[in-house]
Amino acid sequence: MPAHPRVAVIGAGPSGLYAAAALAASEVPVDVDVLDRLPAPYGLVRYGVAPDHVKMKSVIRVLQKPFADGSRVRFLGNVRVGEGGIPLDVLREHYHAIVHASGSSVDRRLGIPGEDLLGSHGSGAFVSWYCGHPDFVDLQPELDHPGVVVVGAGNVALDVARVLARGHVEMAGTDIPDPVLEALRGSGVEDVHVVVRRGPEHVKFTPAELRQIGELSGVQVLVHDDGVLAAGVEEPEERRQRQNITMLTAWAADPGQAAPRRIHLHFHRTPVRLLEEAGRVTGMVVERTGGGPQETLDAGLVVRAIGYAGEPIPGLPYDERAGIVPNEGGRVAPGSYVTGWIKRGPTGVIGTNKGDAVETVAALLDDLHTLPEPPHPSSEAVDQRLEAYGLDPVTWADWERLDAEEVRLGEARGGAERVKVAELQAMLAAARGRTRV
Repeated sequence: MPAHPRVAVIGAGPSGLYAAAALAASEVPVDVDVLDRLPAPYGLVRYGVAPDHVKMKSVIRVLQKPFADGSRVRFLGNVRVGEGGIPLDVLREHYHAIVHASGSSVDRRLGIPGEDLLGSHGSGAFVSWYCGHPDFVDLQPELDHPGVVVVGAGNVALDVARVLARGHVEMAGTDIPDPVLEALRGSGVEDVHVVVRRGPEHVKFTPAELRQIGELSGVQVLVHDDGVLAAGVEEPEERRQRQNITMLTAWAADPGQAAPRRIHLHFHRTPVRLLEEAGRVTGMVVERTGGGPQETLDAGLVVRAIGYAGEPIPGLPYDERAGIVPNEGGRVAPGSYVTGWIKRGPTGVIGTNKGDAVETVAALLDDLHTLPEPPHPSSEAVDQRLEAYGLDPVTWADWERLDAEEVRLGEARGGAERVKVAELQAMLAAARGRTRV
């Protein structure tokens, strides 16, 4: 067993921070560096949870615990590992083990004609835009057309539909960045069509998410199911699916009063192709799943929310079909481990990552006595090496300055807990305390 084991966790999202917490809580005194290419921690919680889901973001209070005063865990933000940053092989010179928690960020494709037209986006990019991810501040989605199509049968599809249908006045009370709020203020969207390939009894929505769209002010929910619900469907075994059926059946029977904006739920519909004019999306052709008459949904924006895949990590094996790094309980190779979506695929909820991380960390700790001593196992050596590669890490204290600035911006907007700073240089300036944004 090394006298002073050192572990790097690459990725400061839920999976990485749960791993850091498990390492910090272990009986073995481990020094941990959590590296992330962004200046802010929390990953998917910060950049994947919809702005109006404030309660879901409260998990941040748990995720920040590894960085408490006196902890052996450091945050090194603004540090890219791999191309354009510090090579993974170089990083290995400073740590006994490395835990990869890079998630799954690649949008799966529909595989239909027109998918690359202007106005066609993956939900990963679209959600990152309205959540203030610095990589997507310039996305500028096409919101000038009254129609939008969202393809998907999960909560992400409902999130996108809800954010587009919700009034900008309500969104002003969230942490949504100012430029995104202004884009929603000028939005011409009136009809959001959610296209689901399967029947209403098979959707993956959680009842809470589904219920939310029925409670939106100024929004009518219309169910298009070819009369399936009215005829009666076989009662699903799962409780949440039964709850969904109850809500959908009620909406199908009584769509309520007309409203300025509408969310349409289209079941048993499969995307066929996107229509275009001058290189831009003008609609989507869908057909009844399994074959049947086609129909056109008028839309200037299409968002596919059909799942994600991971990205290969140079130097590690990769399963293209599953979109994961092959592993056994988190073990990949001596000194290399994975946790989170890159380990198991994009499944589960945020809390699922805790047990996942605990399993990986247990494997790592079991292996420690077999792992070779790295050539330069010290924090000082890491800092010098990062500097040699032109990297200027954002520390936890730096992040706290950025955090305080976002809280100040929320107070200035009135009623918001915070307002996210999205542009990278503005984030860094706030973190360094050089200027207010």
